[in-house]
Formats: sequence, structure tokens, C-alpha cells
Amino acid sequence: MVLEQLKYLISENDQLQLTDYTNSLNLNDLVDSIEKLPHQHQTTVFDTLYPPLALKTFKFLDFKAQQTLLKELPGEKVARLLNDLPPDDRTAFLEEMPGHTVKEFIKLLSEEERKITLSLLGYPEQSVGRLMTPDYIAVRKDWTILETLNYVRENGNDSETVNVIYVIDETGKLIDDVRIREILFVHPSKKISDIMDNRFLNLLVTDDEEVAISIFRKNNRFALPVTDANGILLGIVTIDDVLRLAEKEDTEDIHKIGGTEVLDEPYMQTPFLELMKKRAGWLIVLFIGEMLTATAMGYFEDEISKAVVLALFVPLIISSGGNSGSQASTLIIRAMALGEITLKDWWKVMRREIMSGVFLGMVLGIIGFIRIAAWTLFSNIYGAHWLLVAFTVMFSLVGVVLWGTISGSMLPLILKKAGADPATSSAPFVATLVDVTGLIIYFSIAFLFFKGTLL
Repeated sequence: MVLEQLKYLISENDQLQLTDYTNSLNLNDLVDSIEKLPHQHQTTVFDTLYPPLALKTFKFLDFKAQQTLLKELPGEKVARLLNDLPPDDRTAFLEEMPGHTVKEFIKLLSEEERKITLSLLGYPEQSVGRLMTPDYIAVRKDWTILETLNYVRENGNDSETVNVIYVIDETGKLIDDVRIREILFVHPSKKISDIMDNRFLNLLVTDDEEVAISIFRKNNRFALPVTDANGILLGIVTIDDVLRLAEKEDTEDIHKIGGTEVLDEPYMQTPFLELMKKRAGWLIVLFIGEMLTATAMGYFEDEISKAVVLALFVPLIISSGGNSGSQASTLIIRAMALGEITLKDWWKVMRREIMSGVFLGMVLGIIGFIRIAAWTLFSNIYGAHWLLVAFTVMFSLVGVVLWGTISGSMLPLILKKAGADPATSSAPFVATLVDVTGLIIYFSIAFLFFKGTLL
């Protein structure tokens, strides 16, 4: 509805009515509509927005739309927009841009904003330093409540948040944080030191972004202070930045778990050839991996020719192992992302998955045994040695499912230890690995049971 109305007003070339309409929209509708408009119309709509709304809208647009706007808008508007953006949002945008473009944009910043931006861009990629903003309220512990409130009134408008006031010493070292509500409900003559408890939670500027996500998830905080190794307060990270980052990280993990490279743009906006490129790589790797399954089948060709009945259960065996491995892999990757388990918990995880594998394998094995026994009552499809077939399938399922759960749970931890992304031990990758080893387990058990009879 909103999108159609915008298209209509643009086609009518009614600038006044378009301005009134765009500035009356709520932020979500505005952002969604601009992203769906053709590139030539995105700038037309954005150009009608009043500066405060334009700034809020730009912050929430996807990267592609932001690029389009900065490319099409007049130079003075680009300069005003970049200077007005909060430092953390500006840094997040600039770090996605090519180096030569970043240099051109930095030239448009004021001296003060340029210093802040260069400082933030100097921190390692995917570190808390890139997320933080230097706009916060810091006071001294010997200030009175009245002095503090006056300071907040004078400087709070430029702060990212005034929900929390940070207390520093004469060297700039963080010594406490105080919620604004604690300040509002005490007598103005009291000092900040009177309401301090000297307990605070902080992030290090060199911490990984995932550390910030984990700490925010575990603690009910709107913002967290960022310090250097010596405890000097450098900035703060707010929940809105962490939520956007968490969404991005979760999307990347889901793409990797599904066996595809991370998409740089939303699915519907990704060019077809780019989408194929992202998906083909992993499919080729997995296809080559599955060729090993054919190799394994060829190795046991003699056994299959002597006991053809064994081939009937190959899909059942390898799919059960792959499914159990995919389950375990997904559970462990998510638990690691949430900080529920770490590398030092590997033995606890393995012990738990061994028990899980045996239990789940026994459940599937018993079902498989009953199925074969039930079919034997009505047909002779499994021959005179149906009982050996049933035991082979049952114990093979226990072995394959056990191996699947161990592989699926340990691979993410091994990759993490090696410095790789655990999400790359995706469900398809684990399934392919277990397919090959599952065949070996299946035919090895079959050889033990059928030795002296069919084999």
C-alpha cells in the first residue's frame, strides 16, 4: 500500500504532496518501501525527508540502498549525512566500502568526526572497537547529584544514551556505572560516590564481536562500556548495534549450515549468477565427497553380489547416520554461538553424544529389526537368512548413528580449535562424511554376521 502510493506520487511529480506523505510514514514502512523502489526513485524519496528522519532512515537501510543514496545525493547532503551519523553506525558502513571510496568519504567529515572515525577504523575488523561509539556521559565520583544532572542536561543531547552514567577517575579509568534512575531518586546534595557499588560489567576494545553478543544475551543491559587493557573508558556499545550484528551473524551461520556461501545481499536482491556462484562451490565439494561413497560401494562389490539383500538397506543406513550427524552438528554450533559450551567442554559433549548415539541407534535398530521380522511373515524377500539381515541392520544402525553423533558434535569444536568457523561443519558436510564411513561400518558388520554363510 505504502509502496504503491509512493510510486503514484513519484509518477505525478507532486513534490509537495510526496514530501508531506513520506514524512508522515513510520520508520519501518519508510525503510521497507525505499529498499523496494527502483534505484532512480530511492534518491527521489529520500531527498524529501526532513534531516532527523533522513538520518534515522539511512541507519536502517540495507547496505546496497545506502550505497545508492550516497552515490546519487548532492555532495553537501552526503557530507551532512555522514557527519550526523553516530560514529558506530558510520564505521559499520565505511568498513563495508572499498578503500578508495572510504578515503573520499572521510574527506567529507569534519575534523572532529574524522578523528573519531579513523580511530574506530584503526581497531581490528570484527572487534568491539569497531562497534563502540565515543558519545557517552562520564562523571566524577566526587560530583554531587545536582552537578551531575546539570552536566547531563548540557551534554546529554549528544550522547548515545543517558540511561547509564559512567564514573571515571582523574585518569579516565572506569570505576563504576550508575543508572539514571538511581540518580533521579536521591537528594541533590548527595555525591555520586554515595550511590556507587563499584560493580560494573565492561567489554575490552579488542574483544571479538561474538563476545559482545554473548555478554549482552546473558545480561539485561541497554549499553556496556568499552575499555582498553588498562581500564581506560573509550566508548560504549549499545544494544541496537549488537542486535543488528547478531542478526547478521545468525544469518551467516544459517547459510553456512545449509551448505552455501554467505549471501552479501538479501536473497531476492542477489543477482542470479552471484547466487549460483555462492551455491555451486559447496555443491561441487560435497559432490566430490559423495564420490567416495561410490568408491566404498565398489570396494564391497563382492559382498553385495553374494548377498544382494544387503544393498536394500544402504539408503536406510547412510541416511540415518547423516541425519544423526546433522542433528548433533546443528545443536553444537548453536550452543557454541550462544556461549553455552566452549572448547574445554569437549569431553562432556562427547560423553553426552556417545550416550545419545547409543540410545538413538538402539531405538532405530529395534525399529529396523521389527520391520524386517514383520515383512518376513508375509514374504520371502529377505531369504532364509533374514534373522542375520535383521541383526546386521540393527547393529549397523547403532554403529552408524553413534558415529554420526560423535562426528557431528566434535567437528564444530575441532574447527573452532583450528581457528575456523564452526558453522562450516554444515549439515551437508557432516552428512557426506558419515555417508562414506557409514557404508564401511555397515559392510564390516555384515561381514561379521554373514561370514561362513553368504560371505
